[in-house]
Amino acid sequence: MSESPYILILFYSRHGSIAEMAKHIARGANKVSNIEVKIRQVPDVAVTTQTAQPELPDEGAPYCTLEELSNCSGLALGSPSYFGSMAAPLKHFIDQTSTLWLTGQLIDKPACGFTSASTMHGGQEQCLHSMMTPLLHHGMVWVGLPYKNKELISTTTGGTPYGASHLANNTSEVSLSEEEKALCEAQGQRIAEMTLKLKK
Repeated sequence: MSESPYILILFYSRHGSIAEMAKHIARGANKVSNIEVKIRQVPDVAVTTQTAQPELPDEGAPYCTLEELSNCSGLALGSPSYFGSMAAPLKHFIDQTSTLWLTGQLIDKPACGFTSASTMHGGQEQCLHSMMTPLLHHGMVWVGLPYKNKELISTTTGGTPYGASHLANNTSEVSLSEEEKALCEAQGQRIAEMTLKLKK
């Protein structure tokens, strides 16, 4: 077990939007004292079916281990929305957590989600629900975004009370709106604060 509590920001990002959101969630979590932040990603499904232990990724955060998930004190889970559901690589990783479920390793730990889609109605909220469901089976406590975050009311891009979201454009450039950045940071700060409260 880690000596100090940490938030695990775990995601799959295909085009970079989710990875960028993860950085802003980490920035928000880092505003809270006495808790660490670990950013991890999951590999493509093809990689995990070809090798028993994936090598380090070519770029970005290291791949997550089940031990890192088991030992986290709070979890922020991120995925692009594919037809209103989380991406297959993230689902594949979660499907390997039966031992954590059997031993109750994640019970009473807070969790939140973040997502991105290329259209306004591309299933962001449904994708967040798809990530919420297995975590509730693990006994985790879902932490959304309250409307005290005024960006939820003013945003014309991403943002939901179920978790942070991003409306991705169809260009190669990843660009979060100011509201989306603020909501990601608010999400990170809230999950860190809730983590410390639940640990007490």
